[in-house]
Amino acid sequence: MGIYLDNAATSTLSDSTKEYLVSILNCWGNPSSLHSQGTKPKQIISDARQSVAKFINANSRDLYFTPSGSASNTLAIHGYYAKHNCTILYSPITHKSILKCVESYKNSQPLNVDHDGTIDIHDLEECLDACISQPFVIIDHANSEIGTIQNIQEIIRTVHLHNGIIYLDCTGSIPQIPVNVKSLDADMIGFSGHKLGGLKGCGILYKKKNIDLEPLVYGSQEQGYIGGTENVLGIASLGRAFKDYDYSSISSVNRDYVYDYIVNNIQGSYLVGASIESGNRLPHNLYMCFKGIEGESLMILLDMNGIQVSTGSACNSKSISASTTLSAIGMNKKDIHSCIRLTFSGQETKKELDYVCHKLKECVETLRRINTQ
Repeated sequence: MGIYLDNAATSTLSDSTKEYLVSILNCWGNPSSLHSQGTKPKQIISDARQSVAKFINANSRDLYFTPSGSASNTLAIHGYYAKHNCTILYSPITHKSILKCVESYKNSQPLNVDHDGTIDIHDLEECLDACISQPFVIIDHANSEIGTIQNIQEIIRTVHLHNGIIYLDCTGSIPQIPVNVKSLDADMIGFSGHKLGGLKGCGILYKKKNIDLEPLVYGSQEQGYIGGTENVLGIASLGRAFKDYDYSSISSVNRDYVYDYIVNNIQGSYLVGASIESGNRLPHNLYMCFKGIEGESLMILLDMNGIQVSTGSACNSKSISASTTLSAIGMNKKDIHSCIRLTFSGQETKKELDYVCHKLKECVETLRRINTQ
């Protein structure tokens, strides 16, 4: 039995997306070419851009295809900072690509978050008031590690009242929370396509037309912001995957089923991030601490039993240092390495969920028994 519960790391390709990709494999021309072999790939990209624009209610001319979600983050942040005199305020629990980008800037500072990872609005207002140049606020819509959803509308309104601009990393949220850029009113958003059923290696950046950026890669493609021959298959996969994407199937039922079992049957366990009851947690996210064990050992043991989970963001999986998110929310240092993340697709059967529950209890007890010998 193989049960994949690491959907926050990447999702599977739908059958219709696979079929579509196979049907265009012979469209090998360069989309920048003016002859007939370039026409079809160029049209494929145009169609995909229209599909993405419809998906997030944007104008297609305001969308840019990038090599990844991390590339979208970098283009938005470095691209804006390089062009403007601004002060960066950022979430300390956001993606590694953002943290690495902003740490080299002198005019940057982290915002305060509470124990659940929620941005402190009062602190945000004080930081905005203290800015001596235009505020540039960078946060993730929802944290893909611990599942906490930010109060985005209030944050955006607060930033704009202080004449600031805001960039939202939506990679962790958009698979479970629809994004409407017109009602959201963020200045820029970025996300990665492979979390929504597209191929890896393709991301999207949306920006308002009045936002001027320094290019990430110099060239002529993507209106000069991302040079280099386009990833036609990756872009095509996004267009098709987004056409098929169905938010109506998003539900916390499977997540809650496993959570209820854990808290009632596995002692010394607790939820990390926003509470289930708050409604401020991604519906497919379950981030649990099991005291007295190593999360990595539990992950490996579960994998040996046919269950794939993670200990956090896949981007940090090769690091043995403490998670920046868990450190930022002030988690007990003894527990930081005792966590695993389960992220559901919503398609799991009750038989699969019962198997997961049984094996979780069995594996945790096995590891605790070993640790006390």
